[in-house]
Amino acid sequence: MKILLIHQYFLEEDDPGGSRWNEITRQWTSQGMDVTVLGGMMHYNGSQKRPEYKGKYYMRKKQGLVDVMRCHVSESYNKNFVGRLWGYFSFMFSALWAGLFKVKGKYDVVVVTSPPLFVGIAGYLLSRFKRIPFVFEVRDLWPESAIDTGVLKNKLVIKLAYWVEAFIYRKAALINVLTPAFYNTLKEKKGVPADKLIFIPNAADFSLSDHLLETFDREAFRKEHNLEGKFVITYVGAHGVANHLEQILDAGKALEDTPVLFQLIGQGMEKPRLQTLAQSLEVKNVRFLDAVPKQEVFKYILASEMGASVLKKVDTFKTVYSNKTFDYMACKKPILMAIDGVSRELVEAAGAGSYVEPENTAAYNTVIRAYLKAPERIKAEGESGFNYAKEHFDRQVLANRYLNELQKKVTGKLIQHHELVQEPS
Repeated sequence: MKILLIHQYFLEEDDPGGSRWNEITRQWTSQGMDVTVLGGMMHYNGSQKRPEYKGKYYMRKKQGLVDVMRCHVSESYNKNFVGRLWGYFSFMFSALWAGLFKVKGKYDVVVVTSPPLFVGIAGYLLSRFKRIPFVFEVRDLWPESAIDTGVLKNKLVIKLAYWVEAFIYRKAALINVLTPAFYNTLKEKKGVPADKLIFIPNAADFSLSDHLLETFDREAFRKEHNLEGKFVITYVGAHGVANHLEQILDAGKALEDTPVLFQLIGQGMEKPRLQTLAQSLEVKNVRFLDAVPKQEVFKYILASEMGASVLKKVDTFKTVYSNKTFDYMACKKPILMAIDGVSRELVEAAGAGSYVEPENTAAYNTVIRAYLKAPERIKAEGESGFNYAKEHFDRQVLANRYLNELQKKVTGKLIQHHELVQEPS
């Protein structure tokens, strides 16, 4: 089967960040599928193109067995809201052009993963030109999340976004959602027929963690990075408005009489402001680190006591799973879950950590001090989360399920050796 994937944020081989689709496409090509990706030239937290892309609109690359066509994204992407919006539209147009004129041959299906929402238009048009099914994936409820965080305020743009959303849901042959809450929202509030919906969530990458769990020298790493004697809580991810990482600075200040050290690994528009704020508040136990490739990220997680999943306190985020939650589980680390809703339910069902109310400094203080008094919880909850993720969120198993659903949509037949996806309750 030949699959055309449109993903603005498909990672380069040495990029930090969420690698869901890098791992899925690697799994698919290892089984003989032919996968071409139309990806952007800008990292989702980046401020400029890589030097190799300067002055270019397209570049063909190979990542393992995956063919990747890198497409132009405006370098105004992370400057402000208007720049971000033009970054979305510039990729929509460049991906459409690439799909029409830059990638050759016949494909069986076009898959689009969002956000950004507008790239779904490119996917739909390509599906019509190529006369193949159009599959759309919802990784975030957009525009709701942008509205709730205050990023999207223009009424005309909001109206346009809702129209595009409804259009894409209507035209897609299949829609994958990443959480049970997304499934229920699309089915019950957006009017999407249940027979059009599938549920393939985010997952844990055990191919990397299993090796490191056996070979990683934790004590040497902690000594090298000045972590000895610290109770390390690591956050990995974007430093943006949606994450509201001020709450970590406040928690650090409340815990400055303890050995707790927060490590914030990543990049984003808010990072410079957060670093300045930390200095002005004289927060000594919060350490900012640059984003690193995933293999290095796993080492930082393994060298920690806990992993933190953090978002702003808004209702829309009650519907999301945090990507890094699964990485923490794969590394046998309990989770400090500052996201209510389905993420909280996941951690509680797995016995994999503790919920802390977002933006509540007193709650952070109470929960973390409880771990300091009962350190035996670290290993027990880490093992529990690891076992739960192995059973329910193994990347290879879920990639096979996804492939099965695509095959059914293309041929109407099952791939017999793959499992089926069950509807969320």
